Amino acid sequence: MIIGVPKEIKNNENRVGMTPAGVAELVKKGHTVYVQATAGANSGFSDDDYIAVGAKTLPTIEDTYAAADMIVKVKEPITPEYKLIKKGQVVFTYFHFAADKLLTEAMIESGAVCIAYETEEKEDCNVPWAILLDPTSACNLHCTGCWAAEYGHKLNLSLETIDDIVTQGKKLGTYMYIYTGGEPMVRKKDIITICERHPDCEFLSFTNGTLIDEEFCQEMLRVKNFVPAISLEGFETANDGRRGPGVFDKVKHAMQLLKEHNLPFGISTCYTSMNYKDITSEEFYDMIIEAGALFIWFFHYMPVGNDAAPELMPNPEQRKAVYERIRAFRSSKPIFSLDFQNDAEYIGGCIAGGRNYCHINPKGDVEPCVFIHYSGANIREKSLLECLKQPLFMAYRDGQPFNDNMLRPCPMLENPELLQKMVHETGAHSTDVEEAEPVEHLCGKCEAYACEWKKTADKLWEEHPYHQKGYTNFKKK
Repeated sequence: MIIGVPKEIKNNENRVGMTPAGVAELVKKGHTVYVQATAGANSGFSDDDYIAVGAKTLPTIEDTYAAADMIVKVKEPITPEYKLIKKGQVVFTYFHFAADKLLTEAMIESGAVCIAYETEEKEDCNVPWAILLDPTSACNLHCTGCWAAEYGHKLNLSLETIDDIVTQGKKLGTYMYIYTGGEPMVRKKDIITICERHPDCEFLSFTNGTLIDEEFCQEMLRVKNFVPAISLEGFETANDGRRGPGVFDKVKHAMQLLKEHNLPFGISTCYTSMNYKDITSEEFYDMIIEAGALFIWFFHYMPVGNDAAPELMPNPEQRKAVYERIRAFRSSKPIFSLDFQNDAEYIGGCIAGGRNYCHINPKGDVEPCVFIHYSGANIREKSLLECLKQPLFMAYRDGQPFNDNMLRPCPMLENPELLQKMVHETGAHSTDVEEAEPVEHLCGKCEAYACEWKKTADKLWEEHPYHQKGYTNFKKK
């Protein structure tokens, strides 16, 4: 392999990606190493030091990138380097994807193989790009079928606990934090305080939108690192039928305020057998685009909890319709849309268990997924790193991807036998905040669905062959 070591050009970065000793080992094993001239000067290594152990020097950073199959760096590429990275080239460095959208998009566009060396290799566990956490179980609404409406204000992560989670996460390289609940905006003051304490992080909140007012918009403008994702069930009748009279109008008012202040926001919606046509319709898309939404995230209904309604799970034809509609609108509508179930091919399958994200409930239980209420570790009792190394998370890491057909990514919804196996083998317990749910009960609701969806999913996968899009940050088998 031809390995290139460019000079670091990020401001105040004086280190070099490889020392002469490292170069010597690679040369011994038959590799060719190109080092950009003066790359090691600020670290005390001359060009002659590298030449003495078998390296070759190149005069410019452009020459170094052009010659190499693999680039070894200290810090992530910055904007002038993006155009130098080639399709298929391996870039081995300390990436901070969660903190830099432009970098992430540039690397995906480049077609390079990007390896974030320090976190996963060092800790030997999944290290998430994003952490979801529930500041509270409290909510200002009483939506039909929502556990928060019944459980009330009993459970909360304190301000200092949230601050500590973020502080620990940053040390591992996690700079994206997403609030769920309950209704996180019940804790508006604390949310802003966390934004102030961690200006290098990005914070997003799933919210019903009813508590967004002029004062909060001004706070968003001030801190500049908070984005709301407003939940919508569809149009007024469907939304208010579940959430209560007048909620749709309150949401429209919130979106108007955000748009008037040029503040970024998006929409979060869950598709079911009842509403899938409405929320994937052109009319719905046009409504939210006109309102100013920059993105829409679609979530498949999950039959979580003892009182869940499996009949709301879309059948194969309905899910296929969602798959087709969303992909069609990507070429015609000016909004970023993502279907977390049907778009797993773009992110390499299931992202839970710390691979890309994990979830911390208001009791402090660290769960692999916001829909998988099982855990063997609590953030109030263990460090974040210890929680990420709990047996259930390590089982996720060992098993990912859970299916070669990435239209069947989830170990619960499409592969229910796998979640049962992991929970039993790791001794994880139910963390449902309302009532413990045996994993057999949860997965039993998915067995028939998984069997039926497999037929459609396999056909779609065959018709649209998978080509690697982005990254595959799996444990090396």
